[in-house]
Amino acid sequence: MGKITISTLDKMKAADEKFVCITAYDATFSRLISDTGAEIILVGDSLGMVLQGHDSTIPVTIADMAYHTESVCRANPRSLVIADMPFMSYTTTEQAMENATHLMQAGAHMVKMEGGAWLSDTISSLVERGIPVCAHLGLTPQSVNAFGGFKVQGRTPKEAKSIRAEAVEIQDAGASLLVLECIPSNLAADISKNLDIPVIGIGAGRDTDGQVLVMHDLLGLSTHTPRFVQNFMAGQSSVAGGLQAFVDAVKSGAYPAEEHTYS
Repeated sequence: MGKITISTLDKMKAADEKFVCITAYDATFSRLISDTGAEIILVGDSLGMVLQGHDSTIPVTIADMAYHTESVCRANPRSLVIADMPFMSYTTTEQAMENATHLMQAGAHMVKMEGGAWLSDTISSLVERGIPVCAHLGLTPQSVNAFGGFKVQGRTPKEAKSIRAEAVEIQDAGASLLVLECIPSNLAADISKNLDIPVIGIGAGRDTDGQVLVMHDLLGLSTHTPRFVQNFMAGQSSVAGGLQAFVDAVKSGAYPAEEHTYS
């Protein structure tokens, strides 16, 4: 199979084929994930929690992200690699440009930023200069303190309207992908249907174009398991088997099930 590109994901959305994203932070897991056929590897700032032991993603630095992005990219033969822009690394367009450059030079194919319409100008500037962007709406973990915890977003009509509008504005600014996290499944389905760009869900129901999970969560290694997580190591004899089980479940439509969604 050839390397996955943004065009690959666009074609999969048009054909109503589900695609898969899994986080990775090192070379060993990067290769394992790529071998499963997962289209995307996300070098997530979730490393702050699952690798560094923090209680949020906020302490993660751009140096941390560049180091782990390099490690992942050295061992990845085909997946599209997205690297998270960490907390406060893109408060201005100029700052975003400098830090996104570090991640792209570390090997990433795209950067991901959390936030809504306020990011539009920054997204446009990055895309104009050859840096593809994945946006992130809904529960944005870098804003956990503003939210008062890890809470489902978009449940009120006002919140839902805002997320819909921001999704369109982000697309129009030039984003290539959108992650929707912890929002009602019907809202995610509506946004996915009405956007031209592919949408990746995490705790956003089964009707998004793709699904992402933190690797440690899907392998049953996390101490706190969100509602949207399934332990794919159950019944498997190897880590590779657990990763493959997740990929297969997303592709077949078996995951996420009703118990993994919010209303």
